[in-house]
Amino acid sequence: MFDIAIIGAGVVGGMIARKLSGYDLSICLVERKNDVAMGATRANSAIVHAGFDAHSGSLKAKLNVRGSEMMEETAAQLGVKYRRNGSLVIGFNEEDRKELENLLDRGNQNGVKDLRILEKEELHALEPNLSENVECALYAPTGAIICPYELTIAAVGNAMDNGAVLERNFEVTDIKKEEEGYLLTSADGKEICARTVINAAGVYADKIAAMVGDQSFSVHPRRGEYILLDKEVGNLISHTVFRTPSKMGKGILVTPTVDGNLLTGPTSVDISDKEDTSTTQEGFAKVIKEAQENVSTIPFGKTITSFCGLRAVGSTGDFIINAPKKGFINVAGIESPGLSASPAIAEYVAELVKEQGISLVEKENYNPCREAMHHFREADMDEKNRIISKDKSYGKIVCRCEGITEGEILAALRTNPKAVDLDGVKRRTRAQMGRCQGGFCSPHIVEMIAKELNIPIEKVTKSGGNSYVNLGRTKGEVK
Repeated sequence: MFDIAIIGAGVVGGMIARKLSGYDLSICLVERKNDVAMGATRANSAIVHAGFDAHSGSLKAKLNVRGSEMMEETAAQLGVKYRRNGSLVIGFNEEDRKELENLLDRGNQNGVKDLRILEKEELHALEPNLSENVECALYAPTGAIICPYELTIAAVGNAMDNGAVLERNFEVTDIKKEEEGYLLTSADGKEICARTVINAAGVYADKIAAMVGDQSFSVHPRRGEYILLDKEVGNLISHTVFRTPSKMGKGILVTPTVDGNLLTGPTSVDISDKEDTSTTQEGFAKVIKEAQENVSTIPFGKTITSFCGLRAVGSTGDFIINAPKKGFINVAGIESPGLSASPAIAEYVAELVKEQGISLVEKENYNPCREAMHHFREADMDEKNRIISKDKSYGKIVCRCEGITEGEILAALRTNPKAVDLDGVKRRTRAQMGRCQGGFCSPHIVEMIAKELNIPIEKVTKSGGNSYVNLGRTKGEVK
């Protein structure tokens, strides 16, 4: 019997697990996929929003601003890249200017610091590559960028290092109320008992809530397609550039990433299929057209990959964080700015757990810190040589595009939460994320995974399930 079971190992579930692992509680984090950060967390804009967009008085506004304020320290503790690059919401005409003034007023009400509107001359001096048609912008210096899956992996790993348990491939199909708590059953018949259940299941949060009789809300997916460009053009702009928002969101943005690429997107299309992450010609056309209206010099010929993510849009218009049943807590409808708010959501949920009658006694040996996954990659030459002198595997390059070594990949396979497939290695190390997108390094990484997990190479997957990389051998094994 666990004290807490958290359903969903995205950034919100991961941050909640990390927060609660600081107390004398037994915690189990269950994830239906083969790895953490596989839902909305895997594919989004990677923005830490300042907090001016959400309506004043809403949970979104409160938790966005608080989360944004917490994120720099959180990232530092977890060894996660974070850059406060500031954001610009650009306007092309007087109608846009009025909306920017509304956002300025709202941001001031929400407690966002140092907001102001920039006029054309100052704006273009700040970002020379903006389109000449841009007339003004709302400037938010507290806006930032981060890597969402790196943050999640680090948060879950930190929770595990402090005693939490991660159960992968555990798709909850039934929840039964029992005398002391709840019994969770997975699709393959596994069971977990917990006194309190926290529902952070993303687009499936409504389905999980319905299992305990709560049908007070629904969640539908909203598709967002992105185009990622090579590091060669990552310095085209320095700030995150948004368009003036509409009811469907903040429109097509252009932003640098913490790893030096340039990211454009997303589209915003409401759909019903909670698994549809396909990309479309229409989506890319929209991204390219509107991104070039924002920043006219974007060389889309430098594109290295594209992807689609799903946002979990709740029916209430706000974050849904409540306790509809004794011992059951919903954390649902966490769309944008969910990543930004995640540290604050974890704080908020901890208070709800306390209200459920669970004593939150701080652990004496709790460690909130974790070594950066990119520590070798970012080290100076003297430090790299010191590491290589102790472990020769760090001297062997596997991924030529990103300069990732065998030692870094082995660390990803051995550090909580351990990578168990190709995409898991990619998210932890950036191996396969360069120009060739794994064309050269993936065969060697497959061999490393097979050896580490003691499985045939035919059993190694790209991302779990039936996504096998190799169907069989065409030649005998090398002796």
